[in-house]
Amino acid sequence: MAIATKYQTGSPLPDDKIEGIRETVHETQPAQSASEPALLSLFRRRVKRNPDEIATQPSVFDDPKKAQYHQPHPRYENLHRFDPDFTWTWGEEASLIWKINWRISLWAWIIFLALNLDNACLVQAQADNFLKDLKLNTNDYNLGNTTYRLAFLFTEVPSQLISKKFGPDRWIPILMILWGIVSASQLFLAGRTSFLVTRAIIGFLQGGFIPDIVLYLSYFFKGNELPLRMAILWTADRCKDIVAPLLAYGILRTRGHVHAYEAGWRWLFLVEGVLNVFIGATSFFMMAPSPTQTKAWWRPKGWFNETEEKILVNRILRDDPSKGDMHNRQAINPRLIWKAFCILFSIPVGPPKQYLTLSLRGLGFSTFETNLLSIPPQVFTSITMLLLTYASEKLNQRAYLGLLNQLWYLPCLVSLAVLPYHTTVAKHKWSTYALITVLLSYPSPHPMQVAWCSRNSNSVRTRAISAAMYNMAVQLSVIISSNVYRDDDKPEYRRGNRVLVAITCLNIVLYAATKAYYVRRNRSKEKRWNAMSEEERSEYLKGATDQGNRKLDYRFVS
Repeated sequence: MAIATKYQTGSPLPDDKIEGIRETVHETQPAQSASEPALLSLFRRRVKRNPDEIATQPSVFDDPKKAQYHQPHPRYENLHRFDPDFTWTWGEEASLIWKINWRISLWAWIIFLALNLDNACLVQAQADNFLKDLKLNTNDYNLGNTTYRLAFLFTEVPSQLISKKFGPDRWIPILMILWGIVSASQLFLAGRTSFLVTRAIIGFLQGGFIPDIVLYLSYFFKGNELPLRMAILWTADRCKDIVAPLLAYGILRTRGHVHAYEAGWRWLFLVEGVLNVFIGATSFFMMAPSPTQTKAWWRPKGWFNETEEKILVNRILRDDPSKGDMHNRQAINPRLIWKAFCILFSIPVGPPKQYLTLSLRGLGFSTFETNLLSIPPQVFTSITMLLLTYASEKLNQRAYLGLLNQLWYLPCLVSLAVLPYHTTVAKHKWSTYALITVLLSYPSPHPMQVAWCSRNSNSVRTRAISAAMYNMAVQLSVIISSNVYRDDDKPEYRRGNRVLVAITCLNIVLYAATKAYYVRRNRSKEKRWNAMSEEERSEYLKGATDQGNRKLDYRFVS
C-alpha cells in the first residue's frame, strides 16, 4: 500500500514514520548504475511515477542535527508555509508544475521575446537601406552595437541591486515600458548621433533584465528544473529572429508610401516599441512576487491554494535550503556583493549572426528574400539548444557540452576563412547560405550555463549577483565580436573569420580547464569533509565562516 493511502498528504507525519518515507522515496528514485556510462542515461526510459506515492524528496531537514543550520531567514516571505514534515504526492506535484509552467514560464517567455525584439528589428532594418538612409558605414554600425553592449554591461549589477530591493515583478515592467518608449522614438532617427544615443539608452534600460528574470524563475523552480526552463526561455531569443523578419516583410513595404517618414524601417521600430510598452504594462498584472504572494486586487483568489503554496515552498527549500537565506524584498548591500564574484563564464557569440542580413544581401538576395531566409537558422538553433540543455541534465555534464558547442563552430568558421570567395561564394550563393545556416544552427549553451551559474551559487545573495556577472561576461564577448568584422575586411571578412577561429580554439581550452577546476575543488572538499568526525562536522556547520559555495559540504556541478 502506498504511503499516501496510509497517511494523509498535506499534513505533518509522526516522527517514527519519517524514516520510512525516506526509504520509500529513495526506492522510487531512478539511480544510475555505477558501471553504466553517463551517455547511456540519455536512452534510459523515464521511470513512471505512481501519482499516489509520496513525492517529498530527502533533504537536510530530515536530519535534526543538520536542519538547525539550514532554517529559513526569519523574514523569508514564504516562512509561514515552510514545514519540514509536510508531504505531498507525485500527482499533486505534477499538477502544480503544470500550473506554474503556464503562470510563470509562459509569461517569462513572452517578455523575453520582447527584450530581444529591438535588436532583431535593427538587424532586419539593414535590409531596407538603414545604413544608407542615415549615412552610416559598417564601422558606425559596429560602434552602435558596442555602445549598446557597454551600456548593457555597466547597468547589469546596479539594475540587479534595484530589482533585489523592489522585486523583479515591479522592476521588469518599469524597464520594459521605458525601453519601449525609446525604441518607438527611433522613428525619428536623423543620423549617427541619434543612432548612438538611442542605442546607449536602450542598452542602459535592458541591462539588468536577464539576471532579473533568472532570479524570478528561481523563486518557483528547483535547480534541476531551471535549465530546461531557461532553454525554453532562450527559444524566445530565436523566435524574435522569426517574428522580426515576418514583421519586416510586411512593414518594410511601406517605404515610399508615407510622405513624412518614407523609410519602412522607421515604422518597424515604432511598431516594435509600442508592442514593448503594451507587454510591459501588462506585466504588472501578470507577475507575482513569490509563490505565497499571488493575491492582488485584480486577482483576489491568487493562483494557488494553501496546500499548493506549501508544496511549492517546501519542494524548493528541500532542493536548495539557501533559497530561504533572504526575503525577496531584501537589498544586497556592498559588503555582500564581493561574495558573488566567483562564478563567471563566457560564451562565444560570432559576428556571422549579427551580419546575417548584410551577408545575404551581399550574396545577391533581395530584401524580402533576406527577411525570409534569416528564419531557418533560428528554428534549427532552437531545436539544438533544447537538445543540448536536456542532455546536460541527463548526463549531469556542462563543461564538456559547452566544449561540444565550440567544436560545432570550428569547421564552419574555418570554411568561411579559407574557401575561395570568387569561385565559391559569388557563383554558389546557396552553398554559402547553407554553410552559414549550419553555423548559426549551433546548440547554444547559454541557458545551460545560466542555470549552471545559478546552481553553483548556493545562496540568494550570490545567485542574484552572479547572474548579472555572468551576463556581463557575455556582453563583453559580444562587444569584442561586434568589432571583429571591419569595413576594410568586407565582403569576405577573411581576417575576422580567422580571429573567430582562434577564439574558438581558445574557448575549447577554457572549457576543459573549467571542468578540471571544478573536479579538483570537489575532490579537495570531499577529502577535508571525509576526514572530519560527525562531531567535527556538526561543529563546522554550527560555527563555519564559509558561506554559499565555499561550504565544505557543498559540491559544484560541472
